[in-house]
Amino acid sequence: MFESVLINNAASTLGIRSAALCTGASLLFGLIIAVCYYISGKSTKGFCISLIMLPALVQTVIMLVNGNLGAGVAIVGAFSLVRFRSIPGTSREITCVFFAMVVGLAAGMGYLTYGAFICIFVGAVMVLLAFFPIHSREERMQTLSITIYEDLDYTTIFDDLFEEYLKHYELETVKTTNMGSMYQITYRIEQKNRKREKEFIDELRCRNGNLTIVCGRAVLPLEQL
Repeated sequence: MFESVLINNAASTLGIRSAALCTGASLLFGLIIAVCYYISGKSTKGFCISLIMLPALVQTVIMLVNGNLGAGVAIVGAFSLVRFRSIPGTSREITCVFFAMVVGLAAGMGYLTYGAFICIFVGAVMVLLAFFPIHSREERMQTLSITIYEDLDYTTIFDDLFEEYLKHYELETVKTTNMGSMYQITYRIEQKNRKREKEFIDELRCRNGNLTIVCGRAVLPLEQL
């Protein structure tokens, strides 16, 4: 079922029909991967174009050395193309890059049916998982910044409110502001119920004298994105 379309070709020859078939299949595979990447979350035009082109490029490298002892070295070199991005990507982007390389490798060796199977099956799983309600604790965390007057004891002043409204909280930083007359305190928090956020902030405002309060999404480390 998963036979190579190049099985009857000599190692040193490559027909234009086979080359065109494999290259066209690679571009189609890349398009499917790019569509899955686009559907599964945030995307950029440049990265989608890269995903479309990458399988064809890997396939070309593999076909040029097919049947040669240097094929092993070429495969390693092709997979090292993951470093084509000057800035490390998110885990989703790196996964898609490897996905594109795998189907490009399959097309380069002539296993178009197997490449199509991998592309459709893995792509469908990727899209399904993107909509599956899985949220890590880090994704639920927020950053809470509260400004208070210097004469207030920031170590205990909000403890009762935090116990009532928050599942988890930890003090991150404390710094002075406004010529040392105020403290700006930053916490990492996880709320029990987001629908009570306004009520929570109103309680904090009564406690800190209606000074500035900022509550927003926590910045995740790059490797967790």
